[in-house]
Amino acid sequence: MVRLSERLMTVANMVTPGLRVADVGCDHAHLAIYLTEQGISPFVYAIDVNAGPLEGAERSIEEAGLADRIETVLGNGLCGINKGDADCIVMAGMGGPLMAEIMRTSKDVCDSAAEFILEPQSEPGMLRHFLEDSGYLIISEDMVCEENKYYPVIKCRHGRMGLDREIYYLYGKILIKERHPVLLRYLYQKRRILSEIRLKLEEAADSDSVNARRKSIGIELQYIEEALFVMEQESPVEIERIIL
Repeated sequence: MVRLSERLMTVANMVTPGLRVADVGCDHAHLAIYLTEQGISPFVYAIDVNAGPLEGAERSIEEAGLADRIETVLGNGLCGINKGDADCIVMAGMGGPLMAEIMRTSKDVCDSAAEFILEPQSEPGMLRHFLEDSGYLIISEDMVCEENKYYPVIKCRHGRMGLDREIYYLYGKILIKERHPVLLRYLYQKRRILSEIRLKLEEAADSDSVNARRKSIGIELQYIEEALFVMEQESPVEIERIIL
């Protein structure tokens, strides 16, 4: 039986049971194998743009006796499957801009899917903006810390969404409203790191690049403080317990 990392387990737990899944960027197909072994999905397309990992995935699938329930697809994004093939599209381990591009270029496949599980490893704020602009509604969010790296996980469906604060795009409205402990740790850690960088920049000689960096850090710190204020005002005692 395949064992998943905490990050991939969080992704797997968001998949609605009974749906056919397209796992984009499947690597060695650990997620696909887990979803079928556990009876979560009746069929999975394990998709990867690189032949090497896909060959390893095929061996693992054969060893697990799941060749009739997992189909490997060599292709870029969702180009290797057709409209209606998948009910749930999973993308994990890639940047937010690439996820948006895949969803944009394979709109017909995405239009026919019921749900999307996205784990962006960069620019989650940009991805949330794209989802809102493209007619998707975020219905669930989670966040994990694995090997000192933070990973948000987003579940969305087709629908209308109107986030009214930039912090909800950057950090996730659901995570903020739920006072998610991993997000809290991320924000406190990020605030400390950026504050230290800003102090060093204050001592640096003025230049266009230094001034631009000071400005960008100042803006990011303002967003962090805003998010922390929203989270802390709900239950400051509980917040203190979480971060200690």
